[in-house]
Amino acid sequence: MQSLRYALVAYVRNPVGQFVEGLRREMHPEMAHLAAHVTILPPRRLGGTEQQAIEALNEICKTVAPFEIDLGDVETFIPVTPTVYIRVGQAAYRMRELHDLLSSDAALRGEEDWPYTPHMTIIKMAGEPQAQAALGVARDRWQQFPGARRVRIEELTFVREDRDHCWVDLSSVTLGSEQAVGRR
Repeated sequence: MQSLRYALVAYVRNPVGQFVEGLRREMHPEMAHLAAHVTILPPRRLGGTEQQAIEALNEICKTVAPFEIDLGDVETFIPVTPTVYIRVGQAAYRMRELHDLLSSDAALRGEEDWPYTPHMTIIKMAGEPQAQAALGVARDRWQQFPGARRVRIEELTFVREDRDHCWVDLSSVTLGSEQAVGRR
């Protein structure tokens, strides 16, 4: 049996999130079920149990104040992976600091496939040619996006991979609060 993978995300439910979800629905309908988010802890196998990880999140996150990030340009991780994303610009260091703080806890520690890059995934395609085409469309659309490109990072959601490309929300925690928002 394969061991479970977990991640920590901040869902983006503002117009930026709606933009990303709409673009994903249009360009890759099979992935339309994925909610717009920025990843704090990329998928990993935990160093401890699920419950220990949730407890660690609650303890650590109550010491971290909510913050805002600004989203920058549309980029891609080609040739490493055919993923198109929006880079986090201003305050990316806050996401890196939170990532590093959480990753230093034994229960949350896990091996990551790539160096941590603060970003918001738009779409992961089957191959490089499809990703290159999606990159052009996403750049054009993002340039035309009329709304604010700011996202408040306040509530984090601990998720577990159920099957390929499907994740289950396990627990949420509000930054700077004394306790988790609760299990979902």
